Amino acid sequence: MKTRDHISLLAILAVFLLSGCAIHQTTEPSVSAQSEEDVRMVLQSYVAGRQARDLEAVKAVLDPNVDQLTSRGEWRRGLEAATAGMKRSSKKNPGNRSLTVESVRFLRPDVALADARYTIEVTDGPDRILWSSFTLVKGSDGKWRITSIRNQKPTG
Repeated sequence: MKTRDHISLLAILAVFLLSGCAIHQTTEPSVSAQSEEDVRMVLQSYVAGRQARDLEAVKAVLDPNVDQLTSRGEWRRGLEAATAGMKRSSKKNPGNRSLTVESVRFLRPDVALADARYTIEVTDGPDRILWSSFTLVKGSDGKWRITSIRNQKPTG
């Protein structure tokens, strides 16, 4: 092999290695501890609004295109359908609501996935305990909003 061929081969190898490093770097989103705290605060605002049955407070933290899949398998698509369903659910399932965020993971600096235990403490029966996953997006205004909610009953 000629020296010129070796140089060309090395150049091609260098390009592949460098492009692989660049791809790896872009898959790790850069987020601050403040972003995680902001996401957690939005979720606490959500559950506080649900607890107070304050739909305006709930709407303030929901994306206009929010969708929700309830533990009963009902799809609620859009802000109005989601909040109307939440209102029905709060009436049907009274009790003290709490949300314990277990983890927050950033898929991108402006997209977060949060997993939480959602508990409704009732006075006349067993507490209702659900696992909930929330997807949040950070808007151009810098505010985080919930864009999807998935609730499920734990098994076992």
